[in-house]
Amino acid sequence: MPSEPTTARGRATRERIVLAAAGLVAERGVAGMSLDDVCAQAPASKSQLYHYFDGRDDLQQAVAETTCGTVMDVQADVLGGFDTLDGAERYLDALVALQEQRGARGGCPIGSLAGQLAEHHEGSRLALADGFDRWETGFRVGLQAMADRGDLRAGTEVATVATQVLAAVQGGLLLTQVRRDARQVRIAMDGALAQITAARRHAGRS
Repeated sequence: MPSEPTTARGRATRERIVLAAAGLVAERGVAGMSLDDVCAQAPASKSQLYHYFDGRDDLQQAVAETTCGTVMDVQADVLGGFDTLDGAERYLDALVALQEQRGARGGCPIGSLAGQLAEHHEGSRLALADGFDRWETGFRVGLQAMADRGDLRAGTEVATVATQVLAAVQGGLLLTQVRRDARQVRIAMDGALAQITAARRHAGRS
């Protein structure tokens, strides 16, 4: 049975293994990640790997958890501003700008892992679902703040709009990646902003 590290050195070793695995997955995909390569990249021994992980599936779940955490940490500041129409527009514009900088490559790290792991390992699926839940919660909290101020019309289904925004983000990132065209995410972000604007347009009316 794997064990959680109890020392700083153990935590550092486990983190190196996860980061090495995450880097290989990003470069080669899940199927191209071998445990031998992870150990070489970390560097760590096989015995160390199996001390902290119950095999390949357990390590992949850790990669999924780490990837979700990284995605959320990177966008924490700009997502925190998603509580006004201007803030929402800045957030969506930042996503478009990032895809333009990347040459429409890379897509969404969480979405990419979902396509590879969701149907093959339940623990990884749940970790990725939690990542999407955290992302959607960021939208929902911001939209709820707008609603509480009366910026959205009474009766707006904040949770539904948050899901629509997340779906637009994911769809736009996927189309951008596959078509190598950052205009795809711009179209999707314009659609997400339209959902928010539609809820705001009649604010104050019943």
